[in-house]
Amino acid sequence: MTRPDLSDADARAAYRSELRGIARAPRMLGLVFVFASLGLWAWPQNGGPLVLGPLPTETWGWICLGIGWAVLLWVIVARTRHNKERLGGPDA
Repeated sequence: MTRPDLSDADARAAYRSELRGIARAPRMLGLVFVFASLGLWAWPQNGGPLVLGPLPTETWGWICLGIGWAVLLWVIVARTRHNKERLGGPDA
């Protein structure tokens, strides 16, 4: 990969936009899981069921939160690897 020219403001903006596009769909999926966990925690407080299937609703919220953060951490690693490869840093 070619190294981006970070001395030019337009090139920096283009590279920033490129980095934002890396793993965009998984990032949105991770955020959906995190916000779904908030809904699952609040649902029983507002008259929703205390149990969904074999587990309490709050437990499903914790599971969603864990999945969401795992996906978001994977996205951070993917973007960091792309950046390191693109800039040609050590260990690239």
